[in-house]
Order: sequence, then structure tokens, then C-alpha cells
Amino acid sequence: VQLQAFGGGLVQAGDSLRLSCAASGFSFPYYVMGWFRQAPGKEREPVAAISRTGDGTGYGDSVKDRFTISRDNAKNRLYLQINNLESEDTAVYFCAAGPSNYKTDNRYTLSTNDYLYWGQGTQVTVSS
Repeated sequence: VQLQAFGGGLVQAGDSLRLSCAASGFSFPYYVMGWFRQAPGKEREPVAAISRTGDGTGYGDSVKDRFTISRDNAKNRLYLQINNLESEDTAVYFCAAGPSNYKTDNRYTLSTNDYLYWGQGTQVTVSS
């Protein structure tokens, strides 16, 4: 199993970024997927999650409507669009694969403990 997140970098406040996650080694279309982030000195927190078909999406409490999660099951890719970046968004962003046994296509989870496979993360640094 491999989850390779990329697309991070050093940006200025107000910029936009699109993070991508390339998945391999498992049946990507069957898994709930999520993005999480961890800032220095803080615990890892959920950013967004998406159901296996993309019909259901959810966002963490600290995330505002500037974030959009999406997926392309044909390409085994997960995405996170972040608009109007703020300094508080500075963190390492991780993609992760969650449950594959949900009975409904629109179900997802934001619970870190539900995720089975994790990527190595991509650093996003926002300068103000």
C-alpha cells in the first residue's frame, strides 16, 4: 500500500493550492478517503473525508468552506483544493485510506482511528 501526497509548498496568505494523493496497492475505489493535517506542537486533526463514490463529503470543525475534497477513482487519486490560504493552515497534510466495508456509497468518517493506511504527508507553509 502506498499513499503519496504532493502539491504542498511555501505560499503566501490568500493563495490557493491543490494537494493530490496518488494511491496504489489497494482497491482505491472501495475505500473512504480522508485528508488530515498536523501543525507543529499540535495533534493531527481531520480536514476532510469523502465516501468511496464521492457522493458524501465532510469537513473538520476547524476547516471552513475554503477546502474542497474530491477523488478520481479511475486514476486512483484524491485531491484537496484549498483556497484563500491562511497562516493557520500551515501544517503537514496527510492523505489516508479509511473503511472499505460501508454499506452505503455516501458514508464517510472523520475519525482518525478509522483510517487504516497513511501517506507520508506534504508540507504546506503559508507566509503572511
